[in-house]
Amino acid sequence: MKLSFKLSPSFSLSMALLAGLASAPAFTQTAPAAVPAVSMSDKSAFIADLLGKMTLDEKVGQLRLISIGPEMPIAQLADEIAAGRIGGTFNSVNRPHNRQLQDAATQRSRMKIPMFFAFDVIHGHRTTFPIGLGLASSWDMDVVTSMARTAAKEASADAADMTFAPMVDISRDPRWGRTSEGFGEDPYLVSEIAKTVVRGFQGKLPIGPNNVMAAVKHFALYGAVEGGRDYNTVDMSPMRMYQDYLPPYRAAIDAGAGGVMVALNSINGVPATSNTWLMQDLLRKDWGFKGVAVSDHGAIVELTRHGVAKDEREAAKLAIKTGIDMSMADSVYLKELPGLVKSGEVSMTEIDNAVREVLGAKYDMGLFQNPYVRIGVAADDPPDLKADSRLSRPAARDAARKSVVLLENRNNTLPLSKTAKVALVGPLADAPIDMLGSWSAAGDYKASVTLRTGLVNAIGKNLIYARGANLTNDEEIVKYLNYLNWDSPEVTQDKRAPAAMIAEAVKAARRADVVVVAVGESRGMSHESSSRTSLDLPQSQRALITAMKATGKPIVLVLMNGRPLALQREQKEADAILETWYTGIEGGNAIADVLFGDYNPAGKLPISFPRSVGQIPIYYNHPRLGRPFTPGKPGNYTSQYFEEPNGALYPFGYGISYTDFNVSDVTLSSATMARGAKVEASVTVKNTGQRGGETVVQLYIRDVAASVVRPVKELKDFRKIMLKPGEEKVVRFTVDEEKLKFFNAQLQRVAEPGTFTVQIGLDSEAVKEKNFDLQ
Repeated sequence: MKLSFKLSPSFSLSMALLAGLASAPAFTQTAPAAVPAVSMSDKSAFIADLLGKMTLDEKVGQLRLISIGPEMPIAQLADEIAAGRIGGTFNSVNRPHNRQLQDAATQRSRMKIPMFFAFDVIHGHRTTFPIGLGLASSWDMDVVTSMARTAAKEASADAADMTFAPMVDISRDPRWGRTSEGFGEDPYLVSEIAKTVVRGFQGKLPIGPNNVMAAVKHFALYGAVEGGRDYNTVDMSPMRMYQDYLPPYRAAIDAGAGGVMVALNSINGVPATSNTWLMQDLLRKDWGFKGVAVSDHGAIVELTRHGVAKDEREAAKLAIKTGIDMSMADSVYLKELPGLVKSGEVSMTEIDNAVREVLGAKYDMGLFQNPYVRIGVAADDPPDLKADSRLSRPAARDAARKSVVLLENRNNTLPLSKTAKVALVGPLADAPIDMLGSWSAAGDYKASVTLRTGLVNAIGKNLIYARGANLTNDEEIVKYLNYLNWDSPEVTQDKRAPAAMIAEAVKAARRADVVVVAVGESRGMSHESSSRTSLDLPQSQRALITAMKATGKPIVLVLMNGRPLALQREQKEADAILETWYTGIEGGNAIADVLFGDYNPAGKLPISFPRSVGQIPIYYNHPRLGRPFTPGKPGNYTSQYFEEPNGALYPFGYGISYTDFNVSDVTLSSATMARGAKVEASVTVKNTGQRGGETVVQLYIRDVAASVVRPVKELKDFRKIMLKPGEEKVVRFTVDEEKLKFFNAQLQRVAEPGTFTVQIGLDSEAVKEKNFDLQ
């Protein structure tokens, strides 16, 4: 059977290190054979008993997380496991293979310690849901829970015990390719999603058979890499760190995440993988994290490239002392830790601390109780891993519809009539691979419903299709994008001349009543290591849009992308714009539901859209300034760019509907709040349009005067509500002291007395406001 797996683009950086495993020194087996002497009901005693029976080499073996791949075929991997050299694997979601490896651990190794199997399940497993930005655009924790529960059930059914997720890095620079994996720019929204995903994946400890352990990533601050360039350095003040970037990791850990994946970046000059303050003082001591800390792919040996370790020996020493429990995809722990212990440079206590966390994670996964809890028995193995019956299409379609954000809708261009002739053009109109988005786990692009298929399902012969353009005409970019995929090229080029393709699209448009143009990025353009210097659509696609506009037909842009794009030109040319991100396997049907009004879009942006790349970083909750720019007033000697309008093109929290909503003035239950008390803030929201629809009512708070510079506003709560035409509802928010707290200059979390402004609206800019005083 051919093993199917997806690898990180950075895989090649450290796989060469694995080639030497076959010649690694033999283990010395001196301890007596393992016998269960302590009840498994006492976790601490059980693990302490195991530790006492293990040799140093067996302990080091538990600290290694290795992938199945060409350099480590399954037979060799099984032998290494039997020898006690490996504690877990990743990238295998194949029950027969994992069963073979678990057999090696539980039947052939001396200590019989079970393996665990990990996989990157980010936004679905076999059922691919919308990417992180799409899920966040729903502002709907039921949608997020549905994804996490579905993914956990499917991944556990494929013998996975752990997922390296959720990815909760705050991203305020959309040039960063991994923006697509996360949940946007705001610490409160990302934290709420982080908690929800962890609970959906994992449930309570110990983890049940239909759940997987969550390893939150990338700890820490990875989304703030300089210049938006992946793997780059991060330099950040402690106050910003605590206030804006650390909360989502803390939220995931407080929700019970059993693991942490450590980031590849340095933080204020110290790589995360060797950052004792980060891993010990903050994570373990201040936050009380008790789980397993896993390095990112090859990150320990990369300490030599960072320049903080002179060789692999020093890299291993730094990492183990820092608290990196498991070494992912490199051999430095195997090669160096035994010698470091013998020389006294690393203590046995430090080794035991790491092994204890690995064994504790296995305990919490239920593997000591039943090593085959997620592998099952061979008789129950699915005959076809990719069978459609294994997918949860209704849940994926519902999530995809709710992730779509309507950005523009001039003259009520949308929804379209199902009797209209629709021309569908664009390089992403029929792109099954791109529907899945980056890090699509075990998702099969052949299961994707493309936009073209979704429109055919909706209107049949009323659809006219023409490709119109290639994704890009830059062959060097195409080569790069295809290099990202190890299995087969993802970007295929139409060999016709660009003019001929546009001419075909113009012909199609002239036969139609309306033109739907599917444009954006291939999924590889919004991927790990795919950082961009421009946020513009490729020129080939811009030329197609201009040609469609020249036909005089109404133009609907359907965007597929994994980051905010610069859309000033497209905003002027299009009559309607739908931001769909990458919608997953049911994306085509879901987008068709929105286009034809079977679903009224209610998505809201979790990240600001800049007007141009020169505005980056742009985010709604920026610090207040002494010379702020005020719209409508002269800009001289204020903080502004003078070449174009200031502010986001589409702000955080923005998204319109096929109906209209009115928000009343804010009512407060009191003009003052005593310490320990609460104030209720409320508005009445009314659907003043002709269709039923959902909207997200958002609560922001502004600290008018504080001991340090505070943001212009901060999201503190939200409600998603459904209203029929003419219906109104009172939406109430409780404002307590906790919502007013922030980290001051001494990194104390405080709520200072003074005036606070409550702002409530349907996005971060259009708000009603009222003040109260904290006494």
